[in-house]
Amino acid sequence: MGKSIEEIKTQALAELETVSSIDDIKALSIRYLGRKGLVTLFLRDISKLPEKERPAAGKNTNQVKKLLKETFDRAESLITERAVSAEKGIDVSLPGRPVSAGSFHPVSLITEQISDIFSRLGFNIAEGPEVETDYYNFEALNFPKNHPARDMQDTFFVSDDIVLRTHTSPIQVRIMEKQPPPIKVIAPGRVYRCDSDLTHTPMFHQVEGLMVDEGISFGNLKGILTSFVHQMFDEKTSLRFRPSFFPFTEPSAEVDILCVICRGKGCRVCSQTGWLEVLGAGMVHPAVFENVGYDTARHTGFAFGMGVERIAMLKYGIDDLRKFFENDINFLGQF
Repeated sequence: MGKSIEEIKTQALAELETVSSIDDIKALSIRYLGRKGLVTLFLRDISKLPEKERPAAGKNTNQVKKLLKETFDRAESLITERAVSAEKGIDVSLPGRPVSAGSFHPVSLITEQISDIFSRLGFNIAEGPEVETDYYNFEALNFPKNHPARDMQDTFFVSDDIVLRTHTSPIQVRIMEKQPPPIKVIAPGRVYRCDSDLTHTPMFHQVEGLMVDEGISFGNLKGILTSFVHQMFDEKTSLRFRPSFFPFTEPSAEVDILCVICRGKGCRVCSQTGWLEVLGAGMVHPAVFENVGYDTARHTGFAFGMGVERIAMLKYGIDDLRKFFENDINFLGQF
């Protein structure tokens, strides 16, 4: 019968060690296990053996056949797995890909700068809920129900008495309810109004400021805001106060700064006026103090509020407020 079945098995396994592709394994399988393969032919020749040797020879041959089939299949699966792994894995020979570093959003940067400046001026930082009651958002701040002043702010109503806060001023009331003077806080946060164009968005950011103590005057307000503007922009930036109206302050003022683009000469940004409006301010209205139980004969204070996006537009020379919310990586990457 020529070679024994053990010799055939040894030969097959030795040849398997030399192949490296699925096609080679399939060819090897055909050579040994195919219709004319060496193992198949050996099985056919068992009938030529003496009758007593046939059972043992048949059993051994079938075991070798099963072993070789399992070995060939396992080798084929291993090559397939390696190929799939190579496709999904990392080719260390490829050039590296640079990883883009993240950065803070310009609105976050300006909020941090504003907070840092007022922290150095002795102000604490306070927070409050973005979903507010009508009382804290309006009534406690001297906006009586059905008062025309409410029309100044286009409000998102959750229900008849619940709103998305239109300013961070409600935090003033919440702080004063919890502690007596002296108070010196700023309240940065998101606010919401039904408005959307080049200079307005439905959601934007404000920083509210409040200072209450004995003997606080409009002069203190002017000094604090002048120091803030000089630190945020530069000491050459002048301020002016224009009479205005806010229900929760009296007297009230709009605060302008000398145009940071043309330095007062007049340009497109400042509409040829040489000035840019940056915030509103005033002395806290006595009605607000009465709502929180403060002695209006003893305590006075001032409040101010500014839009963070407005400051960022002036600081960075941005002409469209919507750019802050479009998530354009090319725009944001500049900061």
